[in-house]
Amino acid sequence: MLLKAVLFDLDNTLMDRDNTFLSFIRQLVQECLLPMEKVDADKLIADIIIRDADGYRVKEGFFLELIDLLPWRQKPSLEQLQSYYDQHYMTHAKAMDHAIDTLQACRNMGLRLGVITNGHSHLQHRKIDLLGLREYFDTIVISGEVGLSKPDPQIYRLALERLGVGPDQCVLVGDHPRNDIWGAAQVGLQGIWLRRKHEWNEELIMGKPWKTVIELDEVPELLPQFGLENINNV
Repeated sequence: MLLKAVLFDLDNTLMDRDNTFLSFIRQLVQECLLPMEKVDADKLIADIIIRDADGYRVKEGFFLELIDLLPWRQKPSLEQLQSYYDQHYMTHAKAMDHAIDTLQACRNMGLRLGVITNGHSHLQHRKIDLLGLREYFDTIVISGEVGLSKPDPQIYRLALERLGVGPDQCVLVGDHPRNDIWGAAQVGLQGIWLRRKHEWNEELIMGKPWKTVIELDEVPELLPQFGLENINNV
């Protein structure tokens, strides 16, 4: 089957979440915490990033931990910290290098495009809009809207249904070994792994990536191989 569509993860695939979160935490430390030496601030920021676990923690638990641990100028309530996050986090939003050029290149190939992402609806939609990505997509599937989360097989099936393609006509580009690449493979969807800071878990035997890239602009160069490799493997 020839390639007809590409699905993209959002956080740390199309949006550079690492740098977005780092910039936000620097603002929080400067504005909300007691003054400290730069070396101490850098250590604290590094610790917060570790505790954040790449955004895969439940926000309420993460925020409560920060409230207890950090040296606040004035200790916030959970609601106040959540409000600060909602107000400021996305002002630091940064697209991943080559994100727009990659999406446009895929469009120029005549491919249908979609986003499949875990997260709260309002936050994920805001990211997409602030980064100027919405116009490129034929469908946007957000776990908070559909009641399904990666790596549940049903969320990939829903995305494929909305794109009007089968799993053998689509690839998924993402950074997370389990939630993106392995999860997609469980429904027959091949993955292009954008290698960031996650290491591949060798336990994920039944779901290794079709291709691995370091930068997004490598993706369009790979896509013409999809049909050829499928034909050769028949």
